[in-house]
Amino acid sequence: MKNVTFLNPEFFWLFILIPIAIAWHIWKGRKQASLKISSLKGFKAKPSFWSKLKPLLFVFRILALGFLIVAMARPQTVDISNKTNITNGIDIVMSIDVSGSMLTRDLKPNRLEALKRVASEFVEARPNDRIGLVVYAAESYTKTPVTSDKAVVLDALNSVKYDQLLQDGTGIGMGLATAVNRLKDSKAKSKVIILLTDGVNNSGFIDPRMASEIAKEYGIKVYTIGIGTTGMAESPYAIAPNGEFVYRMMQVEIDEQLMKEIARNTDGKYFRAKNNQSLKAIYDEINKLETTEIEEQKFYNYDERFRPFAIAAGILLLLEVLLKNTVFRSFI
Repeated sequence: MKNVTFLNPEFFWLFILIPIAIAWHIWKGRKQASLKISSLKGFKAKPSFWSKLKPLLFVFRILALGFLIVAMARPQTVDISNKTNITNGIDIVMSIDVSGSMLTRDLKPNRLEALKRVASEFVEARPNDRIGLVVYAAESYTKTPVTSDKAVVLDALNSVKYDQLLQDGTGIGMGLATAVNRLKDSKAKSKVIILLTDGVNNSGFIDPRMASEIAKEYGIKVYTIGIGTTGMAESPYAIAPNGEFVYRMMQVEIDEQLMKEIARNTDGKYFRAKNNQSLKAIYDEINKLETTEIEEQKFYNYDERFRPFAIAAGILLLLEVLLKNTVFRSFI
């Protein structure tokens, strides 16, 4: 990007001389000497074309002065280029519970859709990090490996839904272990898992505490989020003949003790999201806790632009001198 700057802008104060010079020229023209004679018959003559152009000499001088002032101010064009180096990149895996209970409507429109919306904003807010996506119920799988391509992550996140491809249930250990597996070979200086669930571990063959020990062994920090209200909530409990879910008020429960233990064991933090606003606030806080160090270098390329003004001033002054001593000589 090119910008015009001036190295010595204080010289622009010299423009005050221009109105002073004009005023002096006008005053001087009125103070010419006079001669009284009896008749002007011998002096009457039609003004020539060149005599009418004589004021141009003063115009040339004023323009030359203006160009010289601009030249002394040293105009320059500056080409600024940026170079960004990521000095401490972060690899993040979001492990999302997609069990049937995530369709509960205590968050709007339901827990899963509210999460997808907030998680998408989180991904967009971290352009310099690599992010992956794991989904789990009773089983788990990698939806997207860790990648810097945010469009891929956002598309995968948007396509997450409850589709009964996975056996229903809540296998927290399965979701955590799969996320650890995606990060264990990462060379990033910081490795983070965001583990989200709305229930109690009741499925899977991997113990969540064992999975957290493995995460700790690989230097992976786990932020755990329990999503949903406490007590009763409108939850799906059956599927109607037309394929739609049937809802009723049901008791909801989250194993907060387990989630706190996993976070504490890996130097992470536990959060509880009881509504849409608190869920967004949680992701905003994680975004602030896990900062990426970026080193930005700016390069300035200066190109001097005073020469055309200096040359123009020189040409105008030379033209004034030549005309004054040739064409307009007889009028001075």
